[in-house]
Amino acid sequence: MADVVFRPIDRTEFPAFHRALIEAFGEDPTDRGRDQDLRVFEPERSLAGFDGDQVVATASIYSRNMTLPGGPKPVAGVTVVSVAPTHRRRGLLTEMMRRQLTGLHEGQLEPVAALWAAEGPIYGRFGYGLAANRAVLTGSTDALRLTPGTDLGTGRIRLVTAEQARPHLAEVYEQIRPTQVGWLDRRDRWWDNRLYDPEADRDGATAFRFALSTEEDGRVTGYAIYRLRPSSDVRRKDAEVIVNEIAATNPKAYASLWSFLANLDLINAMRKRIAPLDEPLRHQLLDPRGLRIEVLDSLWVRLADVGRALADRTYSADLDTVFEVADEFCPWNAGRWRLRGGADGASCARTRDAADLALSSTDLGAAYLGGTRLATLAQAGRVVELRPGALAAATRAFAGDREPWCPEIF
Repeated sequence: MADVVFRPIDRTEFPAFHRALIEAFGEDPTDRGRDQDLRVFEPERSLAGFDGDQVVATASIYSRNMTLPGGPKPVAGVTVVSVAPTHRRRGLLTEMMRRQLTGLHEGQLEPVAALWAAEGPIYGRFGYGLAANRAVLTGSTDALRLTPGTDLGTGRIRLVTAEQARPHLAEVYEQIRPTQVGWLDRRDRWWDNRLYDPEADRDGATAFRFALSTEEDGRVTGYAIYRLRPSSDVRRKDAEVIVNEIAATNPKAYASLWSFLANLDLINAMRKRIAPLDEPLRHQLLDPRGLRIEVLDSLWVRLADVGRALADRTYSADLDTVFEVADEFCPWNAGRWRLRGGADGASCARTRDAADLALSSTDLGAAYLGGTRLATLAQAGRVVELRPGALAAATRAFAGDREPWCPEIF
């Protein structure tokens, strides 16, 4: 690593940065993909490792707002992390992670960092905890029949173009986002990114289709973004609808959109690769077994600054707890922290009082969004209760009403 120099890049250096990233993931870079990625790239928050004039390591941060328990807050979206195959196992990844987290702490920037991991074993080493899972949904469309009498409302489903759909997508999304933990803000450039639809990414399926749930008064209360993959042989009956995103402001519109997708002509199967673990559709089906659910990890969360992070969210129950926090990678977090919080806000400061719970900052990151329970972590031997009753109280306070989830990989 001694020969590798780390620094941010400017926009003129992005082509080399992008090529190094894409090739590290075993893909072929394209001009169109590079230009699209540049639209959301923030050069001042990037970090590149240079061996001479060659980019051999990449990382960056997206400045996003994520809905935490209590509402949207700034979060550092860690992204485009790679190390060239010629420079692996030299400490480059560790150096980039350390520089990112130190920068957040010393600059008093976002107290929380979040990412999607390409591989499960990587980021726990740097204090990231598994904070939210995702469900991969699959099923035969014949089995995705809603319970008789399910209220689909009085609206109708309309198919529209991408241009016609976009303002309605943004409007519905913004109505939901403030209360759905894990959702990210989407400014115009992020909607551009979300709807980017190159043919190379379709894997034999169609371009995006857009369905809107529209009320009698013209209000749009939900949407579905999906693709169709025709059967390669009519005898196989393997045509599928691939649901990219579905959202609605009320249960009737949600059920109506799923009913539409399950009844598409000549389609035999459904797949959705990112859905919440507590997917409501399962409870609307005549046969809940018709929806197959595979659980995978999604958001990993790192508390770059424990005190500010714990004070940045609200809690489901009143809490006054002292945490003994271990953190070797970010030693400024280590020590005792007193968290006082509730539904209206929280404060967190260092204390010399006796600890109630002992855990690592990794475990606090895992529990931060309210999906991973502190009691579960205790059963795994990762949280130690030092005062009777403290674990149950903290578990109740950290937990949310619904599972956190993020509908987009960043």
